Amino acid sequence: MSMLSRRGFASACAAVGAAITLKGQDPAPIRDYGPNASPVRYPEPDVVVLDPEFAKYKVGNSPIRRVHTGDLWAEGIAWNGVGQFVMWSDIPNNVQRRYLMEDGHVSTYRNPAGNSNGNTFDQEGRQISCEHGNRRVVRYEYNGKTTVLASTFGGKKLNAPNDAVVSPDGAVWFTDPGYGSLGDYEGNMGPLELKEAVYRIDPKSGKVDKVTDEIFKPNGLCFSPDFKLLYIADTGASHYKEAPKNIKVFDVDGAKLSKGREFISMEMELGGKKVAGLADGIRADTDGNVWVGAGWVGAGYDGVHIFNPQGKRIGQIKLPEICGNLCFGGLKRNILFMAASQSIYRVFTEAKGAGYA
Repeated sequence: MSMLSRRGFASACAAVGAAITLKGQDPAPIRDYGPNASPVRYPEPDVVVLDPEFAKYKVGNSPIRRVHTGDLWAEGIAWNGVGQFVMWSDIPNNVQRRYLMEDGHVSTYRNPAGNSNGNTFDQEGRQISCEHGNRRVVRYEYNGKTTVLASTFGGKKLNAPNDAVVSPDGAVWFTDPGYGSLGDYEGNMGPLELKEAVYRIDPKSGKVDKVTDEIFKPNGLCFSPDFKLLYIADTGASHYKEAPKNIKVFDVDGAKLSKGREFISMEMELGGKKVAGLADGIRADTDGNVWVGAGWVGAGYDGVHIFNPQGKRIGQIKLPEICGNLCFGGLKRNILFMAASQSIYRVFTEAKGAGYA
């Protein structure tokens, strides 16, 4: 999700934060998550079990570690199983970076990157990126060329594609909330020519179809492990007062969606008050739980929220930064990587990621 608009999204977030400030709560002590961090007394205190159901996913002696920092807004994190690396977008800096598992080395992966946001890999290992700056969805081929998968709909420019996932038939599903066109910081300012919507790119014909526009600003999305459900985060509250702070779920019927309904609300009780932040990037594990990058509230909320398939919040991973996106990686797909504002964090879990990236 992009965090700037011509109306001043930062100001809007400040107002939201002021409205939910917890009176009398002292700031949490600053913790060093880096490579030279002091030892953490196990079990890891910031992987929080809210329901006994989540206890089996917590690795008690795996600390949360920051493996990189220095970005402006880290997003679109995705795992490449062949190369054994995790890559992500630093949208304002117009680059993509990667973290190599073999030695923890971080390097520039692609520069320039079209102010890319969301990234994923298809079944053939080809990278797919949503480019804010160029208002398009692209695929990077093995020969180094770039294939434009989608840049228009109905003769009009896409707003600024945000996040993408791939279904078993090879179709690419993506969201287009338009954040990258609302300012020059994370793209190029320009008018939104289309209503915010979710689209599907047919793998054979290349035809782009709108699958739903009933979400105010569709952001992160993921399939259930059996690909029968599609979850979509709504961050429309950044611009629409009437927008809910929630995640919706739809039944997947081939190339179409149906029966859209609320899966979860991002509201929770914190410090004796009801607060609600925004869900951003989301991923499912093989048991059907949904792991949600969340934030814009503050300490005790920002980080990752985990919901079971019935929509019950069962766990949290508290981070000192807003989490924009996340993915599972590693040889066993049991390392959770979190793109959080300026940094990348990782922690081992007993959950395994579903999907392709």
